[in-house]
Amino acid sequence: MMGVREEKAQLVSEITQKLRDSKSTIITDYRGLNVAEVTELRKKLREAGIEYRVYKNTLTRRATKETGLDAIDAQLTGPTAIAFSFEDVVAPAKILNDFAKNHKALEIKGGVVEGRVIDVEEVTALATLPSREGLLSMLLSVLQAPMRNFAYAVKQVADQKEQQA
Repeated sequence: MMGVREEKAQLVSEITQKLRDSKSTIITDYRGLNVAEVTELRKKLREAGIEYRVYKNTLTRRATKETGLDAIDAQLTGPTAIAFSFEDVVAPAKILNDFAKNHKALEIKGGVVEGRVIDVEEVTALATLPSREGLLSMLLSVLQAPMRNFAYAVKQVADQKEQQA
């Protein structure tokens, strides 16, 4: 059986690993949310492949020290839940920001994106960016536009040739 010290050390290394592997980490204070609201939020995050965990701030601070991210320690006050996204940079900010609009009790404190500590304003700005899927569809429509224009121009030329013949 593990002692308390080993258990804490294991949690610190778990948080450290998550901070290192996460593309986007958002720190929140969930104090005013009821159980149903927390469950709803967790479900939305889980569906987007995002882990939402509650760790003791003291343990998280040890992990931030190990990862050189101790600039976020100021955000680690009160009941803290952390969203870790290992795929999509924008998704956690977008989901948490949307949820906070309808649930004033959820407070976004800041986070880390691609190894850089960000504040709440930057989380909000990040939330307004299109998702990866949104960016891909924008790119696709930009790429398709010249093809459509080209096809249209070819058809115009063909039509003119037909009329002249």
